[in-house]
Order: sequence, then C-alpha cells, then structure tokens
Amino acid sequence: MTSLGERLEKCYTGAVFDVLRERGITDTVLPKDLRPLDRSLVLAGPVFTVTGSRKTGLSDHETLLAWTEFLAAAPKDHVVVCAGNDDSLALMGELSAETLQYRGVKGYVTDGGCRDCDFILRLGFPVFSRFKTPRDVVGSWSADAFQKPVTIGGVSIRPGDYIICDIDGAVVIPEDLAQAVVDDVEKVMQTENLVRKAILCGEDPKAAYLKYGRF
Repeated sequence: MTSLGERLEKCYTGAVFDVLRERGITDTVLPKDLRPLDRSLVLAGPVFTVTGSRKTGLSDHETLLAWTEFLAAAPKDHVVVCAGNDDSLALMGELSAETLQYRGVKGYVTDGGCRDCDFILRLGFPVFSRFKTPRDVVGSWSADAFQKPVTIGGVSIRPGDYIICDIDGAVVIPEDLAQAVVDDVEKVMQTENLVRKAILCGEDPKAAYLKYGRF
C-alpha cells in the first residue's frame, strides 16, 4: 500500500500551496533562500524535528556524541527538519547524510548550512539548506531537543506534520490536514492535466479555465 508520504512525493509544491491557500492557510512556505543541493530531487514525508544552538565551552567529543545521538534517533521514512538557530555552520555533511540514508531517512531540511556537497550529490540524498560552508558543528553546536515544535522563517513545524520540498521551495502541511490536502492535490493535478490537454488541442485558455475552474 502506498504511504501518504509516497503519494505526496509525486506532487509538487505549487499545487500543495494552492490547496492550502484555498483552505485559508498561507503561512506554510519556508524561506525562499532555503534551497536544494540537487534541484532534480523531490523530498516529502512526515517530519522529525531537531532544534539546536551554538554553545561555548563544548569539547569536540561532547558535540560529536550529541550529533551521533541525533543520527540514531531520526526514524525511517521521515524527513528531518533541523532548526539550527545559526547562520555560520554546516549542519549536514557527507558521513551524516550517508548514515541517515542507510537508516532509511528520506532527507534533511535545515535553516543552517551544508558541507561535503559534492559527495552528498553523488550519494543522491536530498538536502535542503540555506548555504554551504566547510565549517562544521564540532566544538560549537549541539542539539537541544528532538520532536518538539520548531520555527523556521516564521513557519511553525510540529512533529508529525508533513513537508514537501522541490526546486521551487518547501511547504509544510499540518498533520491533521495532511490526508485531505494530498487527496485534493491529486485531484488538482488531474484537473490541470485536462486543462493542459484542452489548450494543446487548440482550446482557448480562457475557455479552458472556465470549463475546468483551474489554471
């Protein structure tokens, strides 16, 4: 049986946003500077949240111990969303990406940076981040909590919410609406295909819009 996350992965962010907007929900788009390493990949699934912060006085061992604890906690078939509260460090790298991929995690989204990007691109693990830097977390940053609500760019993300990320950006779907939203998005895409077919068969765009009620 196809999971909700697998169905969402076949959608696209524009249609998801449209369906949420029609429900009066518009504060679900993550900041526009949060971009994919590989623009061809679509990442979707239920969210596992991590929040952390930069700290002083940490040893290399302490930070690596805390980081590997996070890697062990991230569940299969989920998308990790990390609110790093830092604009200078890479919060994802090659060994971590390979570990998460091996453990069945769908991908990683962070408001921080990423490093070892060429390796991760070859690995095919979806990462969405704000910037790239070789500077990592060792001795500087550690997670504060797992599976607690986080905020990125004013958008609240709760454990169990769903997220979809593609070349256009990232959209969060509240958990209690996820099933209905995916159902509606699939219907929207079917209707859009009918509109497209009508126009490519010579129908006037305005007439096609009036006929199907969507464009």
